[in-house]
Amino acid sequence: MIDEADHSWMRLAIELARQKGTSPRDTPIAAVVVMEGRLLASAVNETEETNDATAHAEMVAFRKGGAAHGDMDLRGATLYSTLQPCGMCTMASIWAKVGRIVYGAGREDVHSMYFEDRHLDTMDFIRDAWRDDLTLEGGCLTEECCRLYFRPDDDVPLEDQGNI
Repeated sequence: MIDEADHSWMRLAIELARQKGTSPRDTPIAAVVVMEGRLLASAVNETEETNDATAHAEMVAFRKGGAAHGDMDLRGATLYSTLQPCGMCTMASIWAKVGRIVYGAGREDVHSMYFEDRHLDTMDFIRDAWRDDLTLEGGCLTEECCRLYFRPDDDVPLEDQGNI
């Protein structure tokens, strides 16, 4: 259940995303990893800047979080993401052993360009994982997060769509 602490952490993620840029073309996705009520790591999407397709905000936050924690096992941590994590980031969450994923804008709230597939949803990965101690909760400050991205019916030029 999403509570005021979740809203607070998501507000931090939104603030970070806005530092990346104010246009949906800037891919302003941000992620925050919280462990035991403290900020462990935060990051923004760095794919374009680093020429690294794996440098999603969540992945960069996991790398920083593992370094700060001294262990890749982030059991008990919560990942906050301004956008529903893609399949890669959801699988990384499973491997990092976070206990909870909280996101703002869901795949139905934004343009399809933000997701790599037509039919798979991050919930499919969670349902099929061996772990039963991971929860995924969407809808945390959805409208605020949606303002960062193209909406489902926006006419986005093909050259701006990274998944085509």
